[in-house]
Amino acid sequence: MTRVFISTIGFPRACTRAHGHAHTRAHLHETTLPNILAVTKSPRQTQPRPTLATKAPAGGSRRIQTRRSGVHGKGVYAVVDLAEGETLIEYVGEIITWEEALRRHPHDPSDPNHTFYFHIDEDHVIDAKVGGNSARWINHSCAPNCEADVEDGRVFIRARRNIQAGEELFYDYGLVIDEPYTAKLKAEYPCWCGAKNCRGTLLAPKRAGRASKLG
Repeated sequence: MTRVFISTIGFPRACTRAHGHAHTRAHLHETTLPNILAVTKSPRQTQPRPTLATKAPAGGSRRIQTRRSGVHGKGVYAVVDLAEGETLIEYVGEIITWEEALRRHPHDPSDPNHTFYFHIDEDHVIDAKVGGNSARWINHSCAPNCEADVEDGRVFIRARRNIQAGEELFYDYGLVIDEPYTAKLKAEYPCWCGAKNCRGTLLAPKRAGRASKLG
């Protein structure tokens, strides 16, 4: 097992976009459980944007739907054209503590690097396996058309560009682990997005000695 550090600074300081915002982390305690930090998605911190709807139907209404993905397992697709900046769906589920998340991990023992966790602050995680909606099936891409924003402890998936009906929705998981990024470690988190700028891994590049994001 890889030793990782759980940051209770919170993923709201993380960035879901590869070109964007760095985040700070605090090493508050460590665990030898399998990379739970890395398999917990995280939003980027934003200021409220009054031009955007701050709420979205929990199920995404009929604008999006879940079906099989050519990238990985299930995916979420636009049913109608979606506008840049539009709030598409809220990432919902049971809000639990980090301690409870560690107790429940992994959701699937045969695939411990996959969970439905989403870190919302220093104390709480959304477990979308319980009470979740289609947001939990949105796949990763290194060239995403969506982003995950946190507002008042809630996570919203928004379009970062105009999206045509029929397109699959993606955001950048940008996983972060406080470990040297060896070829073996990268191979444990492979990316199949097929983007021209694909990193080949879900791990976010480390910049200036700090990692960009957790996924």
